[in-house]
Order: sequence, then C-alpha cells, then structure tokens
Amino acid sequence: MIDNSSMIGLIRRAIPDAEVEIVDLTGTMDHFDVLVRSKAFRGVSALDRHRMVEGAVAAARADGRIHAMSIRTVILE
Repeated sequence: MIDNSSMIGLIRRAIPDAEVEIVDLTGTMDHFDVLVRSKAFRGVSALDRHRMVEGAVAAARADGRIHAMSIRTVILE
C-alpha cells in the first residue's frame, strides 16, 4: 500500500513540475489511475512519458506497494 501523497512525492522527485492527480480504484491503496501533467513531456513520445512516470514509481512497484496503475499524461504548454 502507498498513500497518494507518497506517490505524488515519488513522481515529483523525478518530474519536479508535475501536476499529479491520483484515484485509488479499489480502496486498497495499491490499484491506481494516475494523471500527470508536465512541461517536461514536451517533445517526448507517449510511450516515453509513461516510462518516465513508471520509472518514478519503480521502487514502489518492485516492493509491491503498487500492484496496478493506469497512466495518463498531458503535455503542459
């Protein structure tokens, strides 16, 4: 399990200007819908934007705090 503020912290460490919205999909704090908006996504493919977010939370994935996560990314102008 991981709370929203911890997950936001992980993402913002990797993507400092990130605006992050998280929805706990099951109430168990391990299945999430994540929306990340950032200027850092400019010129970056959708696949690589998702890799950036996945990389930010990799430790929480590896230790089981995050079981499932859908990611949406938006490029901020």
